[in-house]
Amino acid sequence: MPSEITLRGMTWSDPRGYDPVVAAAVEFAQRHPGVRIDWDKRSLQGFESTAVDELAATYDLMVIDHPHVGAVVADGCLLPIDLHADPDALLQLEGETVGKSFASYHLGRHQWGLPIDAATQVQAIRPDLQPAPAQRWEQVMKAARDGAVLWPLRPPHVLMGFFTLSANLGDPCAVTKGPLVSRQTGLAVLLALQALADLVDPACRSMDPIAALNALAESPRHRIIPLTYLYAPYAREGYRPHRIAFHDIPAIGTGGPIGSALGGTGIAISARTAHPALCTEFAIWLASADVQRGLYSANNGQPGNARAWGDAAVNAAVGNAYANTRLTHEAAWLRPRHKGYMAFQEEGSHIVLEAITGRIPHAAALDALDQRFIESFPE
Repeated sequence: MPSEITLRGMTWSDPRGYDPVVAAAVEFAQRHPGVRIDWDKRSLQGFESTAVDELAATYDLMVIDHPHVGAVVADGCLLPIDLHADPDALLQLEGETVGKSFASYHLGRHQWGLPIDAATQVQAIRPDLQPAPAQRWEQVMKAARDGAVLWPLRPPHVLMGFFTLSANLGDPCAVTKGPLVSRQTGLAVLLALQALADLVDPACRSMDPIAALNALAESPRHRIIPLTYLYAPYAREGYRPHRIAFHDIPAIGTGGPIGSALGGTGIAISARTAHPALCTEFAIWLASADVQRGLYSANNGQPGNARAWGDAAVNAAVGNAYANTRLTHEAAWLRPRHKGYMAFQEEGSHIVLEAITGRIPHAAALDALDQRFIESFPE
């Protein structure tokens, strides 16, 4: 190994995405004299939309979103982690995953990333204003009629809400080529979403989960976000003006908190890196239980390892956010991951938003969603 090695990493700019990997880089460098990892960061919107092959041309390590995996496989821009990893180490991480987090980065008989951050759509409340979470969607609507609900509708999150309610009704959206969802379920979901959209502040249309959680933490009257991705640092005392508590999603169907659209992040390696073995070592170490429940969680990280999620001290620091949303995470729904999915996600989000804000009829929106989804698959 050369005496000086600098690896470049790219993550996202929220403290949850940046702080823990920077802390991990410092610790890894202490364990490997002569090695340093420099992390850059991009916005949440950039994280959700930037093509991975663009990042892989510049960076050795990348924090990625699993719906990009289909494009990754087609473009050949990432290194399969299993090429340099100890099979037993990967098997151990697979057994320690939260829900489908590990599986979300597996495609075409290779592992393209390792989960370091588990997240799905959950419920957020202000415990000082609402002591108990909503159990049913009807309770959400009652709170909305009282003017107490916030809801991040900025694409792609409006589409994630469509996915979540469809699956919660027991009729999840398709992940293979064909119509996206049954007409009966699609109409029921759009009707429910529009009923809520009619009651919330139009400012929600420009909110992502971070903006909505910031608003909830500061608001004197809003007390609940029914569907938003888990951001456990907001459950820490002193992180924002008021602490936020996270709970399982309110059910619109009969099966409880199932079908939430899976999110989270994984650590991936560029196929162009000059140090594949070293990058693989770092990725496995970063995803390990000891790191995830230790320095990763202590530095605003939201772990992806189930041993961290079950750790009493890790939970205590965030108001039991992991324990209180564990069922929703374990029962989450895995989005499509084919090469054309990301373009559909952008288009589909705007179609759903137009439908629930009354700009296009629901039936026409479902026709458009089906057409765009089918067209997103390669011939």
